[in-house]
Amino acid sequence: MLLSRRGLLTAAAATAAVTPTATPTASERRSQVHTGFDRLAQDGYAQLSGRRIGIVTNPTGITRDVRHIVDVMHADSRVNLTAVFGPEHGFRGTAQAGGSEGRYDDPATGLPVYDTYQKSGQPLADVFTTSGVDTIVFDIQDAGARFYTYIWTLYDCMEAAALAGKRFVVLDRPNPVTGREATGPVLHKEFATFVGRQPIAQAHGMTVAELARLFNGEFLSTPVPLETVLTTGWKRSDFFDATALPWVPPSPNMPTPDTALVYSGTCLFEGTNLSEGRGTTRPFELLGALGIDGRWAAAANKLGLPGVRFREAYFAPTFSKFQGQTVGGLQLHVHDRAAYDPVRTGIALLVTAKRVWSGFAWRSDNWIDKLTGSTSVRTMIDAGAGTDEVVAAWQDELAAFRRIRKEYLLYK
Repeated sequence: MLLSRRGLLTAAAATAAVTPTATPTASERRSQVHTGFDRLAQDGYAQLSGRRIGIVTNPTGITRDVRHIVDVMHADSRVNLTAVFGPEHGFRGTAQAGGSEGRYDDPATGLPVYDTYQKSGQPLADVFTTSGVDTIVFDIQDAGARFYTYIWTLYDCMEAAALAGKRFVVLDRPNPVTGREATGPVLHKEFATFVGRQPIAQAHGMTVAELARLFNGEFLSTPVPLETVLTTGWKRSDFFDATALPWVPPSPNMPTPDTALVYSGTCLFEGTNLSEGRGTTRPFELLGALGIDGRWAAAANKLGLPGVRFREAYFAPTFSKFQGQTVGGLQLHVHDRAAYDPVRTGIALLVTAKRVWSGFAWRSDNWIDKLTGSTSVRTMIDAGAGTDEVVAAWQDELAAFRRIRKEYLLYK
């Protein structure tokens, strides 16, 4: 292997001598992507020197060679890592949606693991105080959607760190579905929950470091002392596979970057009586319910939505809605990621599902309003509005968010 690498380097040098301005290949560019943790470690953890460190992370906090950063930092004498804070699903990722791992000592490192799930404000600040740390580090892979709870764990931890007088460091990772633009409705504050604390777009198009800066600058009444360690080599137009970084499911129902690509639109089906594909191998790509047939996929295909096609599909979820029952519906097949608009597609699928299936219903608790951030989507669809009308209704608030968002972007 060493000899072949030397041979490649020799060949590259010879080529460079002839063509000194040669453009790097795609694989060469991907190898230059370094996460915030990569850069922190390369700098010998100087940013954490002399500090008692607690880290908020989960199974996605890994190095390029798939070692967990907690294990790496714990083994390094240059870092005084004294506590771990687990979000929804837990630090080691053993819990399903809506669950966590509780308080325990990590068997691999002996470090105390504290539970942050469903804690915020002073109660979470008290957890940070009890842990004895003076610096909170955050490193979790996001999925790019407002209702993916890790960004609100970030928000809650920043707020609590400010209350507890702690320093806060965010180690950045790429947005897996690009950072090109924000799309979708913006949350109205009266609908704030753990799937949306503050008024940002449904597909925010930001990294966690950018969001941290936005939260600190726009939403936190007391800003936290914030530092960010950026990813290098990532461009806003890059999807996750352009990074050559290993993908670890951030949660049990986010198995692949393909899932993240559709999630900001099809997660809206959590607010209906249809299955959003939980309990299958393709969650959020498979959608369906008892009594649905091929008419739904046919109606969706007639819309000519950019970048996506729909296949009539039948599946039997192993858990969640319709557990053990065979349901009918469709599967999304994205064939042009650059053209695909996940939020518009999600709205179109809601509209067509209601029109072709008489059994369509919203969840009785109107969860759809929490996911979309207002009553607008639900009430407009119930009134017979089409996709274009529903999407048009949020354009002014989206434009306002985009103007604010622009001030906090860190990448080109």
